Formats: sequence, structure tokens, C-alpha cells
Amino acid sequence: MEKKMLNGLITLCIVSLPFLFKGSKMRENLVVFFSKGVLATLVDAYVVGTKRVEYPVRPFTKIFKTNIIYDMLFFPLLSVIWVKQSYNDKLGKILLKSLTWSIPMSVGQWYFEKNTRLFKWKKWSPFHTFGSVSFTLFTIRGFVALIRRLDKFKNA
Repeated sequence: MEKKMLNGLITLCIVSLPFLFKGSKMRENLVVFFSKGVLATLVDAYVVGTKRVEYPVRPFTKIFKTNIIYDMLFFPLLSVIWVKQSYNDKLGKILLKSLTWSIPMSVGQWYFEKNTRLFKWKKWSPFHTFGSVSFTLFTIRGFVALIRRLDKFKNA
């Protein structure tokens, strides 16, 4: 069942790619995608390395201890959507919108941890997920704000 879920997630991500990487902000979306992939991989490598989370069912089990589908595809695509959703917002609205991502991710991971073998929490909880999702969302959003300022400075 878990392998089918992962294959479905890969399919969903691949199908969404053309819709997320079109238009005038493609370069920025690619920067978001790849920087979130790096950030998610680093955070997840730390979490797995300190034995807080384990991925019993994952692709490339002999090569990776983390689930690279989450780190390099799913979370980066969600971050592209997140940046699009909050692109023109001020800090207060960004904080509120972040809850529409971090709360469902926390509840969803809690549900999947209890009902599947996709991951196993050892020293982890929905609050840790909430904190790590929020941290990475704000880090990427701050990175985009920095890129925008640098572009304005360059074009001035």
C-alpha cells in the first residue's frame, strides 16, 4: 500500500510540474524549488541522523535514509505554491497563510505516521512537524524577498 501511495505522490508531482513552472516568474519558481529541496534534505538528514524520524518505506533504501520524494519533489513543489500564494502579502498575512500549510501538514503527517509505514516518529511529534514546516516556509519566503530586493537593486 505504501509503495502505491509513493507512486501516486510521484505521479501527482510530475503532473503538476508544467502548471507550476510557467509564466514570467519561472526563474524565481525554480530557485524556490531547488533551494527548498536543499533545505528540506538538510533538515531531514539531521532529523533522520539523530534518530528522531525513520522512513521504513522509501525509494532507494540502499542509498538514502530519508525519503527523497518528500525532500526533493513534494515539499519543494508545495513551496512553489506557497510563494505564489503569499507573493504580494505583508508579514501579518504571510503568518496567517502559513497556518494553512503548517497545520494541515502536521495533522496529515500525524495521521500517516499512525496509519502507514511511510515514516515512524521516534523523538518527534506534530509540534515538531509544525515547527519545521513553518521554519522552512519562512526561510524560503525570506529568500524570495531577498532575491526580489536584489533584483530591484540591480535594475535601479
